[in-house]
Amino acid sequence: MVVERDSEERYRVMLNEQHIGDGHIGQLHTFLDGEMELLIDEFNAAPGAQFRLAKRNRNGDIRSLGGRLQITEAAGGRGSPTGVLRLTMTGPDPQEIVRSLDAVADTFLTQNVERQSAQAEQSLAFLEEQTPELRSQLTAAEERLNSYRAELDSVDLSSEAQAAVQRYIDIERRINELEFQEAEMAQRYTHSHPSYRTLLRQKRHLQNEKSQLNDRVNELPAAQQEVLRLTRDVEVTQAIYINVLNKVQELQVAKAGTIGNIRIIDRAEIRGMVAPQRSRITVLATLLGLTLAVGLVLLRALFKRGVETPDQIESAGMPVYATIPLSNQQQRLARRVKRWKNKRNSGRDIMVGVLAERDPTDSAVEAIRGLRTSLHFAMLEGRNHRLMISGPSPGVGKSFVSINLAAVAAQAGMKVLLIDADLRKGHIHHAFRMRGEQGLADYLAKQLELDDIIKETSIDNLSFIPRGRVPPNPSELLMQPRFVEGLLQLDKRYDLIIFDTPPVLAVTDGCVVGKHCETSLLVARFEKNPVREIQAAKRRLESNGVDVQGVILNALERKASTAASHYGYYQYNYR
Repeated sequence: MVVERDSEERYRVMLNEQHIGDGHIGQLHTFLDGEMELLIDEFNAAPGAQFRLAKRNRNGDIRSLGGRLQITEAAGGRGSPTGVLRLTMTGPDPQEIVRSLDAVADTFLTQNVERQSAQAEQSLAFLEEQTPELRSQLTAAEERLNSYRAELDSVDLSSEAQAAVQRYIDIERRINELEFQEAEMAQRYTHSHPSYRTLLRQKRHLQNEKSQLNDRVNELPAAQQEVLRLTRDVEVTQAIYINVLNKVQELQVAKAGTIGNIRIIDRAEIRGMVAPQRSRITVLATLLGLTLAVGLVLLRALFKRGVETPDQIESAGMPVYATIPLSNQQQRLARRVKRWKNKRNSGRDIMVGVLAERDPTDSAVEAIRGLRTSLHFAMLEGRNHRLMISGPSPGVGKSFVSINLAAVAAQAGMKVLLIDADLRKGHIHHAFRMRGEQGLADYLAKQLELDDIIKETSIDNLSFIPRGRVPPNPSELLMQPRFVEGLLQLDKRYDLIIFDTPPVLAVTDGCVVGKHCETSLLVARFEKNPVREIQAAKRRLESNGVDVQGVILNALERKASTAASHYGYYQYNYR
């Protein structure tokens, strides 16, 4: 329902966008054939302003009010009860809170007074119902007595008859009082209650006395008996009527004087804003943030998979040839290429430059120079100078290590050949700004000769063979005799041949290439490859006749924590 102010003192009422009537401000109006009454005391809005009215459920409002109301007893000394109640209410409107609390206190006081005067009010209602009937009975008794005396001229009562009349009056008065008491007890007690049964015994006793008095009256002359009975009716009815009038006055005075035992000490007042408690929320939010942060750190530590220190690898019986720190310069290169590749719907990180050429002083390059020195002495007595670099899983940085190891070896005066043996997803050609076609796969497929696939790079003494066109059967091509024939020719031309192969746990290409290499190394990435995964890759190679000389820990970050995890089986999708 919508109420729209029409003019200074008028408003319009609409229901479902239909006009149902007009009204005046400050007057009670009826709409919808008496189904709705509306009284608007004030309309503090400009003409044309509309307000939406909604009928609210009474019980729902009572529950809502009760949910915001709190009643507590004020504590006294040493926790003793005081009988003082404190009413507290919260809400968004301060004035509504004051009105509601005052209304609750006034209603409680009124109900207390009504409960105190409830008994007197019930008795007064009963007596007010009896008063007209008693007045009628008294008038009728007086008329009967006057008529009988007029018929007999005059009849005097003896002293015995007068005494009987007085006794009748006393008995009837007492019976009448007991009947009033019985009416009150019937509202509070059952008929088996001791007090109720005592009252009934007293009433029966008076009725027996009345019967005995009637027997004595029957012994008098007939005229005196009739006069006595008529006089008795008048006197008894008059006494009862007067007694009832006195009771009515007493109860009216008692009802008017009832004040109850409840007092309102203070009226409602606003004590200030209780919500939102900004300081409390700030403290709780800070504690919650710290708790979540600590929980997240603990959770990450619990589920952390990868190795963090070379000691974890060496404790598993595998020597660590080098620990290469994380290179910020290389990360920037990889991110730039990643954004460029994302335009082609690819999410792989590849390189468009050689770190050893771009930034020779980088700490990662220095670590690779240390690896070059270690390999130089390790490969002196080998049957060939072929080096295979692989890893347990994708994304460990084996291509980064292969490219930069080849670069630092060439810078040291060695004639180096870098072969991209990842015939599926090899991308080393991007580092040298070349294309991946006309490479190893084309030579193995007998489409090109060996000299046709060898590319010279911008780094002196460093040559490169790309992967070539992606074949449907990479492993089978690597197992062709042509691969071994080509290696024998290359051994005569180069001092060091480095193979970058696919992940060992993903495909078998690394196992095929590793059989033809004197030295094989695995690259593990910091916090990515767990020890058991590295061991699984090592076992995979050794089961195919490839000896793994050691491990290179790549992308090492400075952290104090270590983690141990257990993994049983590893499988990677590498397509």
